[in-house]
Amino acid sequence: MSYPFEYGDETIWDAGYHSGKLYASLVPGAARFLDVPSGLTPTPQGGCAVDRELFQVFVERLYGLYTATSNEVLRELAHGLLITSLVLLDRTDGTIELRPEDTAPLNEAKSDLARSMAS
Repeated sequence: MSYPFEYGDETIWDAGYHSGKLYASLVPGAARFLDVPSGLTPTPQGGCAVDRELFQVFVERLYGLYTATSNEVLRELAHGLLITSLVLLDRTDGTIELRPEDTAPLNEAKSDLARSMAS
C-alpha cells in the first residue's frame, strides 16, 4: 500500500503508506506553526495533491525557520521535514533560494534522500 503525492497528473513521490502518512500529518502542523498554508491537500484515493505555489511558500518559511533559529532541537526537528519538502519541491520544478553556506549540505542531503523516494 502506498501514499502517493501528486502534482497535476504526475506522481512525484509514491511514498510507502506509513512514511507518506506521517509526512502528510507533520506538514499541516508545521504550516500552522509557520502561519502559512501547506500546499498539500488530501486526495480521495488516499494521498496528497501538491499545489506548487502554496507549497513553495511553505518550504520557504520552513527554511527561514531552519536558518533563523539557534535552538538545536528546533533546527533538527525542521531539518527532516525540510529535506523531504525540498525533494518534493524540486519534483514540481519549484525552487527556493538557499544561503551559500547551506547550498552544498542541503543539496547533498536532498540528493541522498531523493534516491529513497520513489516517484
